[in-house]
Order: sequence, then structure tokens, then C-alpha cells
Amino acid sequence: MRLLVLGGTEFVGRAVVEAAVARSWDVTVFHRGRHAPPDGVRSLRGDRTADGGLTALAASEGQGDGGVESEGEAEWDVVVDTWSAAPRAVRDAARLLAGRAGRYVYVSSASVYAWPPPPGYAEDAPPVDGASPDAEQTDYARDKRGGELAAVGAFGADRSLLVRCGLILGPYENIGRLPWWLTRIARGGPVLAPGPRDLPLQYVDVRDLAAWVLDAARAGLSGPYNLISPSGHATTGRLLDACARVTGGDAELRWTAPEVIEEAGIAPWTQLPVWVPPDSDLHGALHSASVAKAVAAGLRCRPVEETVADTWAWLESVGGTAPQRPDRPVVGLDPATEAKVLHG
Repeated sequence: MRLLVLGGTEFVGRAVVEAAVARSWDVTVFHRGRHAPPDGVRSLRGDRTADGGLTALAASEGQGDGGVESEGEAEWDVVVDTWSAAPRAVRDAARLLAGRAGRYVYVSSASVYAWPPPPGYAEDAPPVDGASPDAEQTDYARDKRGGELAAVGAFGADRSLLVRCGLILGPYENIGRLPWWLTRIARGGPVLAPGPRDLPLQYVDVRDLAAWVLDAARAGLSGPYNLISPSGHATTGRLLDACARVTGGDAELRWTAPEVIEEAGIAPWTQLPVWVPPDSDLHGALHSASVAKAVAAGLRCRPVEETVADTWAWLESVGGTAPQRPDRPVVGLDPATEAKVLHG
């Protein structure tokens, strides 16, 4: 299989590239050059937000494997695009590639559903209004929905795959959610653990996401798929217990009722990453989607303990500080607020 990844040097894109290289696929990455791509790939550089930013991608037209001229054959079997800003960037790339690639996989988000999506929502839930493939950057939900429309507009419904991810965890995470919990628990002492312990979580390990994307592309799947673990694949207790075990410190998880956390003005999801209050619209949206369609199409999710252990090993390998995407807010609870609630 011949794969083009738009991005491919960070988190989701990197996981897709590494999984494809491990399968001996022929991989090309198109990226801005801020980070080195994984070994074993062809690298094209360009900034898709700039005038002429697709020049390197356009210049590769007509070149097949090893730079040999193709004879009417698609240059790539599949394109994977993880873009999450202005939809017009997806539009421009997809239009350029529509005659040169077999299938376009757009890594989208469950945020594209109109708010609040009903608990147990599936792929037929209504999307947000006001999205456009021609738009500049607006808000995350409409940007991702606009990217979907751009992919379908260029490749058609039968050659586009829309991967609607929820929470993504695992090695290379550059949002900071699981890395924050790991570094906080490694620091030891009393830790504010948001209850209840048995609150079901829904997420996908980035490597399981990558494996499913490649399998789905090879199988020729199209249309939208919610791609997250089944709800309850893990709980808050299992996640934080795994963090405590793998970091090996003296952390004491102090389970705290949701009402106490909310009364203290602590923001769920951002100040306490991953966690949102039970019986809230946020929990229904983030941790209760139906993934029956993706499971039927081969989604397999590794245990949360493996995700936590591998993320910790990666975090230690980079000196204990995870990279941070500049377009995302820094997550986590400051020590003073935590202490105030714990000793309050």
C-alpha cells in the first residue's frame, strides 16, 4: 500500500506513519518541517496555510514509487489527513489529490455532532450547523465538520472515510492529558482524584486508532465512524490506579465527590484532564458514544494499563516533559488549588 500522510510527525499522524512503516507500506509524509519524520519515509515539506504551501506536494505529481513516472495509476492508495484548523486547508489538499489518490481518510472528531449529542449517540446523530469546507478557522467543532465536508466534496462519499475520534491517549500525546496525570502522580503525596472511582471512560489508544485506520483504508471503508473504545473500557479508578503503579511513587489517591470539585470551581476536562462529572452533558458527549460500527469493522482496544505504561515509558524517554501543541490550552490543576480542596 502507498500512503500519504498530511502531517505525520506528531501524535496521531506519527502513530499512523509508524504503524504503516511497520507493515512495510510505502509512506510519504507532507509536513512543515518543525519535527523530524519517522525513519523509513519519503519527506515532502510545505505549509498548507501559506500561499504556494502545497507546491512540494503538487510537484510530486506523476511520480510513482521511487520517482518513476506513473502511467495513469493513482500515486497513492490512501491519504490520511489529521488537520484541525481552517477547513479550506483540507479543501485545497483534497482537491489537489482527488485524481492522484484512491481514498481520503480524514481524522475528524466526535465534536462534529450538534450539542449536546444524546447519550449513546451513533454516526447518524445530527452534525453542527454552519460548517463550510471553504471557511477560515472558526471553532473546533465547525472546523472539523468543515474538514469532513471538504474531504467528501473532493473525493465523494464512496472514496472518503471520516474517522470521528473522541479522547485520544498514548505515546507522543501533545495535548498533555495523560502526561499531566502521570507527572502529577509521580510527584507523590495526596492527589485529588475525581470521583466516582467507577465512572466509565471512553478513549482510544493512538496506536489502536492508527491500526484501525490502516485496516479500514485497506478494506476500502467509507463514510463516518465513531472511533473510541466502548464506554466503560476503563474507569477513572483503573486509569489513576495504573498511573500510580507505573510511576512507583508514594502518591495517595484521595477520591473526592464531584460536588466538592464543582463547588471549588475546578474546571472538568481541562483542570482535571479526562474527567467530567457523571450525569452531565459533557459525560454523555465524551464518554458514551456508540462505537458498534467501528467494533464491527475491526476496532480492538488494548488495556488501559498498557496505554498508561507505554505513555510513561515514552515520557521518561523524552526527559519527563511532554511536547505541547501551541494551539491547545495547557491542562492540569495548580498545586495551590489542589491543596485547598484536599485540606479545605
